[in-house]
Amino acid sequence: MPNIVRLIAGFVIFGSAVALMFFGFWGWGILAVFISILIIITFFYNENMLLAQWFLRKDDMPKAETFLRRITNYETQLFRAQHGYYNLLIGLIESRKAPMQSEKYFKKALALGMQMDHNIALAKLSLAGISMGKRNKREAQMYLTEAKKADKNKLLADQIKQMKDQLGMLDKQQQVRYR
Repeated sequence: MPNIVRLIAGFVIFGSAVALMFFGFWGWGILAVFISILIIITFFYNENMLLAQWFLRKDDMPKAETFLRRITNYETQLFRAQHGYYNLLIGLIESRKAPMQSEKYFKKALALGMQMDHNIALAKLSLAGISMGKRNKREAQMYLTEAKKADKNKLLADQIKQMKDQLGMLDKQQQVRYR
């Protein structure tokens, strides 16, 4: 359902809740207020995105993908601030199937913008991993330093350290090949 329809339906139900309370039906009015608040909240937080994030945390990729695929046109169905997160989630799911194909989703997520720094760090860390897979050390190093800057709460510090170690091993592998 498009976001504008959700917003209109939420305010119509809220108006009917006020009318119900005005005519003395307090129980139904309070219930309608809660329903209208729930509908208005889904304007800002899409239920399919929330369920996809839930299943990603539970490491159930097929279910997360089904909920993300329910969003047919993310530009009309999602609030503008969620466009980057949608592409980030698609990129995370695609990175399990075909890591090199997920690069475009991570770059698009960074281009559209995300509000939370640890999500930006996650996207840049994933791009660093893709760059390492392509044997592009300079780009991988750049993404790792940007990820470290964006990870202010040190949520991804261990993963960044592991990637730097793997980047060092990449140099050793290249030296062995040249000998």
